Amino acid sequence: QLQLVESGGGLVQPGGSLRLSCAASGVTLGHYVIAWFRQAPGKEREEVSCINSSDGGTNYADSVKGRFTISRDNAKNTVDLQMNGLKREDTAVYYCAATRFRTRCDPGAGEWLWSSWGLGTQVTVSS
Repeated sequence: QLQLVESGGGLVQPGGSLRLSCAASGVTLGHYVIAWFRQAPGKEREEVSCINSSDGGTNYADSVKGRFTISRDNAKNTVDLQMNGLKREDTAVYYCAATRFRTRCDPGAGEWLWSSWGLGTQVTVSS
């Protein structure tokens, strides 16, 4: 089973930036649709961004559009989430997830779509 590992979380001031990475060993992440989710305390997990395996197309939640950028680093075999202009409401545990059931992002699908999940990395935005 594919094992995903997130890294790059931490404490940052409002307006700051962080770069999260999702890594896997033994498989090529380029063959998978990869999404970043987040879950804030007391809230449901939500999909933040996604990148296709077919054509590299991307998708973003409205709340992060224009501030977050998802990308693949094929040399490192990672999918990264560059987060700029962070806000307090971005505070959450961030998870990456992978699937081969699709070749393109499908934001309307439920969590059943994602066959593999990482354990998450904490992002805290606070002054």
